[in-house]
Amino acid sequence: MSRAPRRAQPHAVRRQPARASKPAARRRSPTIGQQMSRALSAIPVPHDLLRQARNWGLGILVAGAVVGGVIAMGVPQMIGLAAAHELGSLGFVVRNIEISGRKHVDADAVYRIVMNARGQDMPLVSLSETRERLLQLGWVEDARVSRRLPDTLAIDLVERVPAAILQRNQQLSLIDAGGHVLAAVDPHTMPVQLPLVIGDGVENQIPALQALIASQPSLKPLIAGATWIGRRRWDLRFQSGETLALPEGEGPANAAFATFAKKDQAVRLLGQGYVRFDMRDPGQMVVRTSREPGMKIEDLPAPPAAAPGQGTDGAVNAVRT
Repeated sequence: MSRAPRRAQPHAVRRQPARASKPAARRRSPTIGQQMSRALSAIPVPHDLLRQARNWGLGILVAGAVVGGVIAMGVPQMIGLAAAHELGSLGFVVRNIEISGRKHVDADAVYRIVMNARGQDMPLVSLSETRERLLQLGWVEDARVSRRLPDTLAIDLVERVPAAILQRNQQLSLIDAGGHVLAAVDPHTMPVQLPLVIGDGVENQIPALQALIASQPSLKPLIAGATWIGRRRWDLRFQSGETLALPEGEGPANAAFATFAKKDQAVRLLGQGYVRFDMRDPGQMVVRTSREPGMKIEDLPAPPAAAPGQGTDGAVNAVRT
């Protein structure tokens, strides 16, 4: 009995177990060398030249890192100190200090600053620090500090020039043209060649006052002082006791002062017993004596003669300019 042929069974498909997916690898940021390589590859120049440039760049970075580490460890400072001490052992030590240009600045104050350098190794003396300390002294406008090998520290001072005596809060001080306070002034030993200045903000007006006074050489030696009134105009005081009130503004003040100088040369105004000359009004000069308010007249007469031991009669006159 024949057997029926068996049908071929389809082969079962084996399912492979699903493999676990690998996590995506993290992208690493390119190194400095890779960044340089990419940047250099984008430049249309020969490959050999690019490779040399890349090598030089890496070399510079490495050298910079080495120098930075050396500085962080203080190696240059140690080397510098060692070299300074070596020079000191050879005789380059501050033994002498020479000071020039000093006239008014306190000598003790200068020596207290510079004597700290005595005995130090010459390379270790800080010239800039010494100069800054000297500039803090009122009289010192500039200072030059230098080394004169092998063993001398040279100090050359430039002193400020006094321009006026400032009166403020019942205190007297010398000031220069820039308004810097130089030193206190003893009322009994005031320098008569300098004007006494008074007024709020007057220390900032010294150059303008100097120019005003210098514009009339005949009156300059007779000026005793000036008052800056209301931050806008001058009252000039003469050594003979009179006061000249000038108008506001540089131009009007100079013109009024010139007119006054001409009048003084013509009719001798100063030293005649007048107290005040008011020229705030450019069109006229009002003259006052010691006692009475005045009146206006065309010509300026001399004040009445006083009896021995008496003052003037107090009349006040004005003259048109």
